[in-house]
Amino acid sequence: MRFLNLASLLVVLALLLPMSPVHAADDAWSQAQALELWQRDEWRKLVHYKPGSWPGRWKSQSDDPRFFLAADGASDPRAELRATLEAFAAPGAAGDQHAQCRFVARLAWLRRELALGELPQPDCAEYREFRALVQATRAVLVFPSYYLNSPSSMFGHTLLRLDSGVADGGAEYLSFAANFGALVNPDDNGLFYAFRGLTGGYRGQFSVDQYYKKIREYNHDENRDIWEYPLNLSEEETGRLIEHLWELRHINFAYYFFDENCSYRILELLEVARPGLDLTGDFPVTAIPIDTVRAVQQAGLIDGKHFRPSQGTVLRQRLDRLPPELHPLVTRLGAEPGLLDEPELRALSPGLRASLIDAAYKYLRYTQTSAERDPEIAQRSFQLLQSLQEHAADLVPAPADPADSPDRSHGSRRLSLGAWREERQDYLTLGLRMSLHSLQENRAGFPAGAQINIGNLDLRIEDDGELDIQRLDLVDILSLSPRDRFFKPLSWAVTTGVERQWAGGREHRVAQVNGGVGATRALWADHRVYGLFTGRLEHNHGFADPLQPAVGARGGLLLGGGTLTAAWEAGVEQFANGQLRTRVDLQNNLQLSRNQALHLELLWRDQSPDDTLAVGLRYQYYY
Repeated sequence: MRFLNLASLLVVLALLLPMSPVHAADDAWSQAQALELWQRDEWRKLVHYKPGSWPGRWKSQSDDPRFFLAADGASDPRAELRATLEAFAAPGAAGDQHAQCRFVARLAWLRRELALGELPQPDCAEYREFRALVQATRAVLVFPSYYLNSPSSMFGHTLLRLDSGVADGGAEYLSFAANFGALVNPDDNGLFYAFRGLTGGYRGQFSVDQYYKKIREYNHDENRDIWEYPLNLSEEETGRLIEHLWELRHINFAYYFFDENCSYRILELLEVARPGLDLTGDFPVTAIPIDTVRAVQQAGLIDGKHFRPSQGTVLRQRLDRLPPELHPLVTRLGAEPGLLDEPELRALSPGLRASLIDAAYKYLRYTQTSAERDPEIAQRSFQLLQSLQEHAADLVPAPADPADSPDRSHGSRRLSLGAWREERQDYLTLGLRMSLHSLQENRAGFPAGAQINIGNLDLRIEDDGELDIQRLDLVDILSLSPRDRFFKPLSWAVTTGVERQWAGGREHRVAQVNGGVGATRALWADHRVYGLFTGRLEHNHGFADPLQPAVGARGGLLLGGGTLTAAWEAGVEQFANGQLRTRVDLQNNLQLSRNQALHLELLWRDQSPDDTLAVGLRYQYYY
């Protein structure tokens, strides 16, 4: 009897006393095994696992050993889960380096799925400080628009804004930004930078910083418009996102311009925030930022949009309120604010006078973009600001957000089917372009005068069924921003790839790289005229010496008329071997819908002693 009482007492004590850490970890692992928890989608996304080279194999997209607790955790979800449970049960003396402090999102998820019991309580001071600073309850997807002067940003960019409460009326300046970017050596030249970015030669990391710094970087320094898309994540989902963001601090990922880039990593964060989402699965080859915005939109996460214009856009908006004959007064007033007392300006209506002062003030602000503070200009700005405050009641309200936001543009990829006739020969073309936009295409949602084509392939099918390459553009970029008294950008172009050229009476495939620099002027409405001086290096077996340089010029018209747009261009090139090449290319585009178009092209080429004329009609589908 006494023995039974003692045994019962021991059982009761065992139930009342907490399990040792070792027993707690063993018990948790037994539960996890019963549930096969390592096969759950939530676990795979927390550790960024993707299917490996063989069926049933997995590999994390992070190659940083600090992100794993098992020796083979990068490729074994089961081993990483077991090591995580064991690390959570380890003594808490490690403080901020304890697994519970480093992997707070893993811990929160495992607590929901398992009965972990009493675990050690390490002092996570760094995480507490981080959460005290980033007390966000909502998230906003941010898209800074296309920036042609940087290879990594010419397709745009995405990041997240983290708000505490509803951020409006300027409160968003106090928010935080979560951004993924490449760790770039500032000494890398442009070619090396592009090569390493294309081949994964850079490491990428997440960072969290004040959002106002991103506004300054994109809106002011780089003169890029920003589109902000509020997300309908709950407070709990936003908290889960921030927890995982903490886990990823200082963790390295491979960075690739076209797929595993800023936008792809943002999608991974959203997948962790809302379990069940599959956003990254739609981007096995490329992750163009605006395509990822559309993917988030199609998943039902976006709840509205807001436009934050760059300083250049703000100035253009102010100039549009003024008659063209008053534009010279804007620069004069910026140089001499005292001109406001002149009879010529006093005679203006109150509204026109207020708009003129506003434009002059915005012009001075624009001229100081990325420049050191000039005390004299600061004094003039202050004088104009004082005058603007006196005329505040007469100011015209700010214009509404543009209707053509980037998410409403045509799809980034393009398929095409064309029928051509050239030199009494008929053939078909099949085309695939990986990204993004040509001058003559539907311009809604794109910067006017910007062309960004990467990976554009046209195959040619002869009437006898023979298949050949018609054209391959690896890179084809053209920037035609107009110059005037306020804006003075250079227009420029760079193209490299394979194309067909006539020489010696027959057509040859040639490899070439060419570029140019010049200027563009606005005409009326959305029409532009441009001219560039060009240089070219071509490898052509139709020449006696195949490798030949050339200099030349090109110029043309951009015509925009709603659903009908056109890009007409003429060019001439003089090669070192005496070959003179002239061409006229008339491209016309009829928009059938947002993602469908008919394209008519007439191409005349005079490559002495022969000239040729090609006419083609092409159906284009964007996706």
